[in-house]
Amino acid sequence: MTRHFLRDDDLTQAEQTAILDLAEQIKADRWGRKPLAGPQTVAVIFDKSSTRTRVSFAVGIADLGGVPLIISTANSQLGGKETASDTARVLERQVAAIVWRTYAQSGLVEMAADTTVPVINALSDEFHPCQLLADLLTIREHKGTLAGLTLAFLGDGADNMVHSYLLAGATAGMHVRIACPADYMPDERIVSDADAIAVQTGGSVTIYTDPLEAVAGVDVVVTDTWVSMGKEEEKAARVASLSPYKVDADMMALAKPDAIFLHCLPADRGYEVTGEVIDGPQSVIWDEAENRLHAQKALLVWLLEQ
Repeated sequence: MTRHFLRDDDLTQAEQTAILDLAEQIKADRWGRKPLAGPQTVAVIFDKSSTRTRVSFAVGIADLGGVPLIISTANSQLGGKETASDTARVLERQVAAIVWRTYAQSGLVEMAADTTVPVINALSDEFHPCQLLADLLTIREHKGTLAGLTLAFLGDGADNMVHSYLLAGATAGMHVRIACPADYMPDERIVSDADAIAVQTGGSVTIYTDPLEAVAGVDVVVTDTWVSMGKEEEKAARVASLSPYKVDADMMALAKPDAIFLHCLPADRGYEVTGEVIDGPQSVIWDEAENRLHAQKALLVWLLEQ
C-alpha cells in the first residue's frame, strides 16, 4: 500500500522517530543514499511562491540521485482544465513521487486517493508537515530529545504551523502550548485529534490566551508570520490583535534560560519577532532552515522504501 504524507499524524510516534533518525544519518553523510538513482524524477508542484520549500526539495531530490521536475500550476492544467486525480494518474506513470505546495487540503487528499506513488504535502492552508519534521529535527539536535519537552507557539492560533505543531508535537510526546487571541483559535477538530494522540504518547496540548502564562518555563519558543499569503488586506487588524504575542527579549526571558527560538521563515522583523531575538544567541532558525533539506530527504527515502 502506498504511503503518503498529507498531515503530521499520518505518522505514528515510532515512524516519526525513524524518519528523524534517518535525517540525522543523512545529514552526517549527505550523499550516501541514492534511492532515486537512474535518475528517477520527482514532480514538485507549486500553487504558491516559495524559497525554502523549492530549494530544499530541488536540492534534496538531486542529492538522492533524482531529477526535480518543478511545475507551476500557473503553467499547467492542474486546477484549471484538469482535476487533481487526473493529474495524479498522468504523473504516476512517469515520476517516483509527487510533492505539492497548495491551498486546500482537499486537493492533496484527492490526489493521494488516485495515485500509486507517494504524495507529500509541501504546505497547505491547514498543515505544514514537512516544516515540522525539520523543526523537530532541530529541537532534537539542540535538546537531545523531544518527549517531555515543553514548547510554546505565540501568535495566530489558526495558522497552518499551529495545526502541525499540535499534531506533530503530540506525536513526539511533547507538551504543546498555543497562545493566541480568542478570535484566532486553532481548529477544534485538530485540537481534539492532538489531544487523542497525546494520551497515547505522554504529551499534552493546552490553549492559552495569555502569552506570558504560556511561555513561562518552556524549552522552545516558536512564532510565525501574522500575515500569511492571501491575508495581506487583514494586516492592520492582525497587527492590532496579535501585538501582545510578539516574541521579544522580555518574552524570551520568561522561558528557560537555555530555551531556543524557532521561526519557519520568512519573518516580518519587528512584528511577530524582534531582530534582537531572531539574530540572538537563542535563535536556531538557520539550523531549522537547513534541516528542511535533511528532513525532507529522509521523508522521501522512508516513503520510497515502504
